[in-house]
Amino acid sequence: MLEIKHLSLGVPASGGLVPAVSDVSFSLEPGQVLGLVGESGCGKTLCAQSILRLGEHQGIGRMQGRIVLDGNDIFSMNNAQLQKVRGGRIGMVFQEPMTALNPVFSIGAQITEVVRLHQDASRVQARKLALDLLGDVGLRDADRLLEQYPDSLSGGMRQRVLIAMAMAGRPDYVIADEPTTALDVSVQARIVQLLRRLQLEHGMGLLLVTHDFGLVAELADNVAVMYAGQIVEQGPVAQIFDRPAHPYTRALLACRPEVAEQGKILPVISGQVPLPGHWPAGCRFANRCAWADKGCDEFVPEGAWGARAHWARCIHVDRIADVVEVKS
Repeated sequence: MLEIKHLSLGVPASGGLVPAVSDVSFSLEPGQVLGLVGESGCGKTLCAQSILRLGEHQGIGRMQGRIVLDGNDIFSMNNAQLQKVRGGRIGMVFQEPMTALNPVFSIGAQITEVVRLHQDASRVQARKLALDLLGDVGLRDADRLLEQYPDSLSGGMRQRVLIAMAMAGRPDYVIADEPTTALDVSVQARIVQLLRRLQLEHGMGLLLVTHDFGLVAELADNVAVMYAGQIVEQGPVAQIFDRPAHPYTRALLACRPEVAEQGKILPVISGQVPLPGHWPAGCRFANRCAWADKGCDEFVPEGAWGARAHWARCIHVDRIADVVEVKS
């Protein structure tokens, strides 16, 4: 099991670390898909990249918490242990393929490097495995593709190469950070189908980082909704779509274009997200919430409301549920 336990992260500033992620906890098992959802700047990518300790060279620091893989704390691993986890146990599909792929090395060189790093394979065997991986992600003429460079490929092809590289170490888990954002709609659909097929065939756990609830509905088993650096709601996808318990989740679902009524203006969430380091002591969504009252000025724990595996960081869930209807 992959577990994130009460994780808080800070980003560097002139006065030290400014809190950017606050007391985040979730878990992922092989065979499961967890959607980590939220708008830009909420901290979801920081959480995802911290699982592989990718932000450390940029000065992003852990303020508290643990990330545990099969009982071992990733933050306590040395470089050799961490190298085995990166790509071997946990693969990563980045949001922007052109920055994730090295422009001066061929596609073949980059895939075979990952294969040889995490599998006991000769150069000839690594090339054969690279060809198989490219075929597995639906890329034709793999022999020719191995000799090409990233700038000669389309966006969809580059994203498939990244997915092939993420699968090269036969990982138990894959983190996909906004894997369809930079692609057109038709290519997005094919990438979604590809991720789902690979996840089912290999039985891996998939952490899907996205702002797209439609993508979550299609792929995920469970969902964690982030706002202003913390998780405000978490639970099975079906329950959260049927009864979203936090006002922010409800607002996000109501803003989806696919549920908009023809001829009517798409709803928006008024106000602004509080900046990191300027979070209120109470509910962080209160300044944008129509149901906020004085009770929201106090700290709201993650289990303020709960129903089995579904919980929300809100003290007004029952009152809100009686008033607001959200379309699915």
